[in-house]
Amino acid sequence: MRGIQAVQSERKQQRKWGNIIMERFKAIIISISLIHAIFAMVLFSLGESCCGQIVVDYDVAPMEKKEQEALYSTIQGFVGDSWNGSDLYPDPCGWTPIQGVSCDLFDGFWYVTVLNIGPIHDNSLVCAPNLEFRPQLFELRHLKSLSFFNCFQSPNKLPVSIPAGSWDKLAESLESLEFRSNKGLIGTIPSSFGVLKNLESLVLLENGLSGEIPTEIGSLIKLRRLVLAGNYFNGNIPDTFGGLKDLLIFDLSQNSLSGVLPSTLGSLTSALKIDVSHNNLEGNLPNEFANLKNLTLMDLRSNKFSGGLTLSLEEMCSLEEMVLSNNPLGGSINVLKWEKLKNLEVLELSNMGLIGEIPESISELKKLRFLGLSDNNLTGTLSPKLESLPSLNAIYLSGNNFIGELKFSKDFYGKLGRRFGAWNNPNLCYQIREMSSSSVPYGVKPCQQHQEEVNLVEYNSNSKILNGNVNVTSHNYISSMGVSSHVTNGLWCSFMETMLVMCLCLVV
Repeated sequence: MRGIQAVQSERKQQRKWGNIIMERFKAIIISISLIHAIFAMVLFSLGESCCGQIVVDYDVAPMEKKEQEALYSTIQGFVGDSWNGSDLYPDPCGWTPIQGVSCDLFDGFWYVTVLNIGPIHDNSLVCAPNLEFRPQLFELRHLKSLSFFNCFQSPNKLPVSIPAGSWDKLAESLESLEFRSNKGLIGTIPSSFGVLKNLESLVLLENGLSGEIPTEIGSLIKLRRLVLAGNYFNGNIPDTFGGLKDLLIFDLSQNSLSGVLPSTLGSLTSALKIDVSHNNLEGNLPNEFANLKNLTLMDLRSNKFSGGLTLSLEEMCSLEEMVLSNNPLGGSINVLKWEKLKNLEVLELSNMGLIGEIPESISELKKLRFLGLSDNNLTGTLSPKLESLPSLNAIYLSGNNFIGELKFSKDFYGKLGRRFGAWNNPNLCYQIREMSSSSVPYGVKPCQQHQEEVNLVEYNSNSKILNGNVNVTSHNYISSMGVSSHVTNGLWCSFMETMLVMCLCLVV
């Protein structure tokens, strides 16, 4: 009995100590939670006050009144006086945003950083016919990107020029400046653009601008994209462009530029694209182009370059597209080691006055998709190795002097279709027995027809030669006897009369 009581007493004691331990454990947990709460409050307080910075609620941040007025006036100058920004967009960087306008916070206030004018989207700001650049534009001191698309459209009635002054006010902030498809934007590029030292992108594409390109553009050393295509610029390409070491895109195409390509362009070692096509440039291709190891596209078509293919071209090891067509370069196509351009995908050398046979090394360009060699003076036969190029889907060889029988497979012709162009090579033919109607090489005659034409030409030629030899021989023989041509003609007539009389007698 005492043993049972002792066991029960021991169990009560264990439960008592268990309850005490649980109570103390709960107290510890509560203490830790309180410590975490206090620590979080301290961190939150530090976050608000550390270094004098204030955490701003983006939804209620104000816009400085002067900035807001400058924005409204600037937009009104481009879209018309009827546009009332204060009524339509009382909070342009908040709950009533303007399409084409973006803002960032500086010192607790909203400031405009992006302004795009033109019909890019359905609800974009559309320019008015009588638009103007207002001075308030240059009061937007935090502006990073400014662009105008399809705005200035009346070159005859209401032409507009880019203002020359006040660009220095945006020198610290502006990184991108673009004017695209503005036919009514005339005049020259302001030399004051040279103060925009932080500019990374300058795009003046398809406008009505003219005159010479200012040398000051070459001082914008942070430029990564320079596009001045589709205008009416003339004069030379400035030598100062060689200082644009970070430039990736260089496009001066479709202008009226003249002179030679500056050798300083060989310093654009970061460039990925150089396009000066459709101008009046002349002279040799610079040897310094050998330094352009990162270049992937070079388009020099439709100029007046001469002097043949320079060895510098084969050093452009990253080149994917080489377009040199419509230049009187001349010279041999075999001067380059084409196999060195292993990344080449597009090779366009049409209408350049090139001579020689197609190099076998072109068959080693396994990435080649397009080969254009039309309208040159190329000769020889066409190697069937060209068919082994796995990516080739267009080849144009028309207007040359290729000879012989085409030995490509019908699958090759079927794959390319009309993209295999070899017409106007009179001595080139294909075997008709190996072709179906869907795989006939366009513009090339069957070898059977070609041989018949050759035979006919040879027959006519031999007949003329034979007749010519008889007449000449007879005349020379008679002349050697001292008989004049008049006497010869008379003797010939008498001979014919005698023969006629003899025939009549025989008939009778």
